[in-house]
Amino acid sequence: MSGNKAVGARLSAMMFIQFFIWGSWYVAGPNYLGTIGFGPTDFALMYSVGPIAGILSPFFVGMIADRFFSAERLLGVMHLLACVAMYCATLVMQSDDPSPLAINGLFFLHMLCYFPTLALTNTLALKNMTNPEKQFPLIRVFGTIGWIVAGLILSRIAMDGSFLTRGVFVPENPDNLVTWDKSLHMFHVAALSCLALGLYSFTLPHTPPVKSAGGQTFGQILGKDAFVLFKNRSFLIFMASSFLICIPLAFYYQIASRVVEQTELPIAQTMTYGQMSEIFFMLVMPLFFARFGVKKMLLFGMLAWVARYALFSFGAPAQATATIITGVVLHGICYDFFFVTGQIYTDKIAPQKIRSQAQGMLVLFTLGLGMLIGAQTAGQIEKWCTPIETPISQAKSDVAGAVASLAAEKEVTLEKILKTADEQVSKARESLAEVEKEGDDDAKRIAGERLAFAVAQQEQLAVLPPETGLSELLEERGRIKQEHRQAALRAMDWKLIWGIPAVAAFIVMVLFLIMFRDDPDSYADHSEA
Repeated sequence: MSGNKAVGARLSAMMFIQFFIWGSWYVAGPNYLGTIGFGPTDFALMYSVGPIAGILSPFFVGMIADRFFSAERLLGVMHLLACVAMYCATLVMQSDDPSPLAINGLFFLHMLCYFPTLALTNTLALKNMTNPEKQFPLIRVFGTIGWIVAGLILSRIAMDGSFLTRGVFVPENPDNLVTWDKSLHMFHVAALSCLALGLYSFTLPHTPPVKSAGGQTFGQILGKDAFVLFKNRSFLIFMASSFLICIPLAFYYQIASRVVEQTELPIAQTMTYGQMSEIFFMLVMPLFFARFGVKKMLLFGMLAWVARYALFSFGAPAQATATIITGVVLHGICYDFFFVTGQIYTDKIAPQKIRSQAQGMLVLFTLGLGMLIGAQTAGQIEKWCTPIETPISQAKSDVAGAVASLAAEKEVTLEKILKTADEQVSKARESLAEVEKEGDDDAKRIAGERLAFAVAQQEQLAVLPPETGLSELLEERGRIKQEHRQAALRAMDWKLIWGIPAVAAFIVMVLFLIMFRDDPDSYADHSEA
């Protein structure tokens, strides 16, 4: 018995770190990346690489990993590679002119390594349990706890190393200190966590491949055999609704953290309230399921999506903290009542021999294709709703930006910084002149913003006393950066950004209500009986 408990504790620690990695950067990432040049199109690509990796990873796990490698060793290698990709991304972020395309390319490599580990940790846990049905939920919940702990930590550590006391509605941060959930450090945390789990994985119980299984074929991973379920009209409507509802779902992961940021709530901490509610509703879900059944549970999940986006649509422009927090807390109903119920429904509909393929097909259509299209859609709508011309005040958000290229020198003087600022203005003017000939509106906007920033920085630096030191410049930079980041966020058309997915989710919900019919007679268990 003590041996089983020891293995359970080790597997729980594995799950904790596994989701700590994801939770440390995936939601709050845009709050830092937006300060180094990421725009709506870049965020759309950033949140597309995950679904693409999610679509590809089952082929790796099903056709290669399960056949040739022990789970714990492969888990270790994949996390070490994910660590390298994330660390390289942080190096690009710190360069003089960070390339969003290069950063997203490294995010893609990271996710290609990370996504297969989601299946590997499940495999490793299930194969080392004596009673999987009873033990797995208790171990898997540590993953959600890991995500929550990551968010709480990032929101409480300031850049100066101090630890902040955080409330729910009125966060305690009197000096407006920049916390790790708005800084490069969140990506450092992700890389270090990957390194930790990569090394720890080699100590986990040996879990050899199941050679007799022969691996899955290409068609099986695509769920080819499960396509027969589309002959069932209700299942077809369910799958189409699941696919369509995941398009507005992408808005939450991609944009919601910036709604939280503009209210000056602790970003990562506030976003974890969704995972906290997820645990609560998972516990009470059996009671609701027994009373309401499949159709009503799915409708409740869809309705929660509509309500969440409506709350954001009205709460974001007014910076209404209670309204926004309520929208975040609804995540528990959104996820548990729809996704978990959908998995249960799929399991009931599919005959036993194709249940695994049916579940894989559900993931492919929802968290794969649906989220991929949703990420691109969210990026385009954010682009429409973002002011074309950035105010000069936002251009001043990096007062001592010229310091970055000189910080490595032993003697940094204001005179040197001013000289570098003058050079930046000249280069920005030349760049704007070049793109104006090409006629690309996006390129013009970016070049115009860079010139506005360079000029504003030049003017701001010119009025500083000659004896101003590097530390004062950096401190002032941080303060003004935060101030004008808030101004830029509040200039966005939040009502439209959230109104569109709210309407889209409402339409999907109504069509599902009219067309879907839950027929227990069509359940596989019923027919087999």
